[in-house]
Amino acid sequence: MSTSRIIAIDGPAGAGKTTIARALAQRLGLQYLDTGAMYRAVTVAALRRGVATTDVDAVGLLAQNLSIDVSDAGVYTDGDDVTVAIRSAEVNAAVSAVAANSAVRQVLRSRQRAWGDERGCGVIEGRDIGSVVFPDAILKVYLTASPRVRAERRVAQAGGDVDEIEAAIALRDGSDSSRVDSPLVQADGSVMVDTTGLGIDEVLKRIEGFLEQR
Repeated sequence: MSTSRIIAIDGPAGAGKTTIARALAQRLGLQYLDTGAMYRAVTVAALRRGVATTDVDAVGLLAQNLSIDVSDAGVYTDGDDVTVAIRSAEVNAAVSAVAANSAVRQVLRSRQRAWGDERGCGVIEGRDIGSVVFPDAILKVYLTASPRVRAERRVAQAGGDVDEIEAAIALRDGSDSSRVDSPLVQADGSVMVDTTGLGIDEVLKRIEGFLEQR
């Protein structure tokens, strides 16, 4: 598996992964993969089919048999457009259980690695890209921000009560960091960028600076 031109962007919810990874890919002329959208797509499918997201075996089987297409054109499962649905409050509340499912992670990790191998390069964002999926990536970036700022960003995107969202983010952080399979950690050899108080261009310049050093 060649990962010499993969750039891994990891971090907790609301740290700016999607915005930064997409913008970086555009600036560098690379393709981009949002792995979080893949877990959300499985969550949508489970909710729509009446499969309990806590049913480890059933959700694992669902992920194995589910066609997931994540691209600039949107997110599709078995041909259905779920681009908007994956960002719903219902999915936000249920995705942690799906993301902690080892069977689901095994299926999606395999697809993520295949995506990288097929292209040979790209920007991939998630929570375990630099630590587990592509540990030999040319650059591993760990984005973070204060919990309050992360909550405010979510409110700006989708509305809601900032205190409630901050509390939900804290729960998600705990779930992601404590799960047995591929917990959220700063990968060895990665660089951390605290996006609190930084604009998109400022974050991109810092990442590009790290990339030049590679």
